[in-house]
Amino acid sequence: MAEKGDKAKAMAGGTDILVQLRADRFRIERLVDVKGVPEMMEISYSKKDGLTLGAAVPCYKVYENKEIAKAYPGLYDSASLIGGIQIQSRASIGGNLCNAAPSGDAIPTLIAYQAIANIQGPKGKRSVPAEQFCTGPGKNILEPGELLVSLKFPAPKAGTGANYLRFIPRNEMDIAVAGAGVSVVLANGAIASARIALASVAPTPVLATEAMQYLAGKAPTDEHVERAAELAKKAAKPITDMRGTIEQRIHLTGVLTKRALRTAISRAKEA
Repeated sequence: MAEKGDKAKAMAGGTDILVQLRADRFRIERLVDVKGVPEMMEISYSKKDGLTLGAAVPCYKVYENKEIAKAYPGLYDSASLIGGIQIQSRASIGGNLCNAAPSGDAIPTLIAYQAIANIQGPKGKRSVPAEQFCTGPGKNILEPGELLVSLKFPAPKAGTGANYLRFIPRNEMDIAVAGAGVSVVLANGAIASARIALASVAPTPVLATEAMQYLAGKAPTDEHVERAAELAKKAAKPITDMRGTIEQRIHLTGVLTKRALRTAISRAKEA
């Protein structure tokens, strides 16, 4: 890759980059399959240290791992939604993040779980929170020669629950019109903390900070969930395109946030 510079690209699964190459989105001279790099295929989980997920690990290895599915149900939601079964045998969570599509189904979940992106390149290693990784539609913070090696998820606290939901026009158009990834931590009958990340309602994924701050310390009631969903709608800055209008996306943000919070709270109570 270093030999070809900006004329080389990494391929984690190929489900995005091969389509983009066929559409002449860019031209390169070398495509490097990184699934042969051990660090990029690592899956390591413990209750103490959390989860390390290699950037090229295919989605099916995430949702078929019962231990990971139980500890990180929001990640299970995202991994099982990305494309069909054939796509999931190649596509990776890391690749979904690097593609940096505003509609990426894994990205809100990574943000909700406070995942850290571990990056390596000619200048050495660095780590960046998932919410800082995407800089625009199809753009990310990776510098020339850098690779996303892995994603690090902190160990879930007791009373943690999460969920990712999206709305698509139909199964044949498998791109989110809007999406919401949330996580909550329950303690002493209240919401100790919450994170809400929105997809497809801005050029990059959005953290609904006002809604998150509102929920902290509140009882997990329908009334508080409804109010948080209204606050999340204020964070959405969508556009109108062939898949949906501004008004529809704002409405969906509220609906999906409310439903995802309810599911996350239910899962937290069972954790």
